[in-house]
Amino acid sequence: MKRKITEQLVAWKNRPGHKPLILQGARQVGKTYILEKFGEVYYKNHIRVSLDLVPDVRSFLKENINPLEIIAYLESLYNVRITPHDTLIILDEIQDCKRALLALKYFQEEYPQYDIVAAGSLLGVAVNKGEKAQEDEENTSIISNEADEDFSYPVGKVDELTLYPMDFEEFLWATNNDVLAVEIREHYKTNEGLVESVHKMALDLYQHYLIVGGMPESVKKYVETHSFIECRAIQQNILNGYDSDMGKYAKPATTVKIKACWNSIPAQLAKENKKFQYKLAKKGGTANIFGEAINWLILSGTVLKCKLVSHGILPLAAYEDDSDFKIYLSDVGLLGAKVQMPVPMLLNTVETNNTFLGAVAENYVAQSLRANGIDLRYWKNDNTAELEFVIQDGMSVIPVEVKKGTKVKAISMNTFVQEYESPIAYRISSKNFGFGNGIKSIPLYAAFCIEVE
Repeated sequence: MKRKITEQLVAWKNRPGHKPLILQGARQVGKTYILEKFGEVYYKNHIRVSLDLVPDVRSFLKENINPLEIIAYLESLYNVRITPHDTLIILDEIQDCKRALLALKYFQEEYPQYDIVAAGSLLGVAVNKGEKAQEDEENTSIISNEADEDFSYPVGKVDELTLYPMDFEEFLWATNNDVLAVEIREHYKTNEGLVESVHKMALDLYQHYLIVGGMPESVKKYVETHSFIECRAIQQNILNGYDSDMGKYAKPATTVKIKACWNSIPAQLAKENKKFQYKLAKKGGTANIFGEAINWLILSGTVLKCKLVSHGILPLAAYEDDSDFKIYLSDVGLLGAKVQMPVPMLLNTVETNNTFLGAVAENYVAQSLRANGIDLRYWKNDNTAELEFVIQDGMSVIPVEVKKGTKVKAISMNTFVQEYESPIAYRISSKNFGFGNGIKSIPLYAAFCIEVE
């Protein structure tokens, strides 16, 4: 399936003096698939080393991380001639072999002509775990050089990219709706409404996306069968895998806290005030108790964090409140599966007062914005006004309001616009494209069009 990140991978390959690349992302977002396709299409040959499955490679790296000896070893092991610039070396699941991570530094410094891409699902978790281990050892004065090497991230020695679940545009490509995707982008630019029949078709596909989500295996199954039941089965398997990871990559005491936070997310999003409350994870919960668990979920790529900003002025990062935040799942399809949301409820076009449908739409928009590299922030004042998102685009601060349907009261948006004199605001809803009174109307299905400088 076509993925947008391919263009970024090609740009990396063609950039003179590029460094080894680390591709991060949650499990099952398609990292291995896209890298193998990249190797097949853009290189004469490629090899993939599954570091979680090939103990011989891990054993070799424990004794030797000299780049030329690694190349010679891999050539012998895989019976493939590795040629600079023409061979892509894929080091998969690199979080399971920290010595391979360290080796990237020496490739960059001594033999940059070799094209190496490392993929890691829980790399951030593994590195963070290693850093904490070093801190503990430092506190007891028993840190060793080997431990320091094992958990040393090659800062400045690698290029980095992150792969997210497929966004709605990629879903349209996968379902042979390429022309519709182009038309949506054109109308986003002109603010002219789509023909009503086309608008309805796009909304129907958007509702299907809410169920199927953006995990490639689920999208593939939908394309093959159009069975939402089979998609849900795949999503449940992915959720089970995430649950297993929490036990595999964290200490038992931390695992309990991670799962408590993870399982509280539906309840967090069901509230009218979606600020993450530790007491919903466990009665009496605090940031001191659950802060590490939240950080684990973020580093694993399974959730997205949206921070509060107290003022809608530049730069937004200067006004972030790190203690006040919302948490979304990284994939809206997994959210529906996790809460066992009935499929007919997501397909229903009749306006209802179900607040969780609003949370689903909000999660979808958060996922769309983050996939486009936009930092997630929201705003609220001391009274009752609250905006789902606030975007910094160049020299502009843009308020973003999200509505699940066509009822679009804009009290909070008007408050923000008046207080900060915003030249433009975005309203994302089920309504068609349009523009009036400084408000750009964006249909929910067009959230993938929102990009920043």
